[in-house]
Amino acid sequence: MAKNGRLVWGFAVALPFALAPALVSAHGDVAPQPVETAGLDKLGEPWRDSNPYRANKVAINIGKSAYAQQCARCHGLQGISGGLAPDLRYLPRDAEGDKVFLGPMRRGVFRDGRTLMPKFEGIMSQEGMWAIRAWLDTIYEE
Repeated sequence: MAKNGRLVWGFAVALPFALAPALVSAHGDVAPQPVETAGLDKLGEPWRDSNPYRANKVAINIGKSAYAQQCARCHGLQGISGGLAPDLRYLPRDAEGDKVFLGPMRRGVFRDGRTLMPKFEGIMSQEGMWAIRAWLDTIYEE
């Protein structure tokens, strides 16, 4: 009986280690997704330099949902980073912050051949990006 107990205990300890690689790889590649922006004015081309949706309640609601789906896994829930990516609560709320935000969103961030942040341009619309930015303004901290 004691031998079976040790065997079960050993199996219970070993199982998480055996499954860990499968669970980690099961997360898969994180790929940007389109954002539904119904209710927002279409912006078209060219790209805006500053957020046309600042304080727009529809954009803020869309942005909050889009942030949770697209950004929170790296930048943290409610913009509170755990250290993997920048804490977005500290982005300036003016046009300067818009520039800091839009470049990485559109083009991504790459270093030493690694993707630190995927590019969203071509997948997410300008409206979707600016909606996320509108929501980020609501959680701003100094």
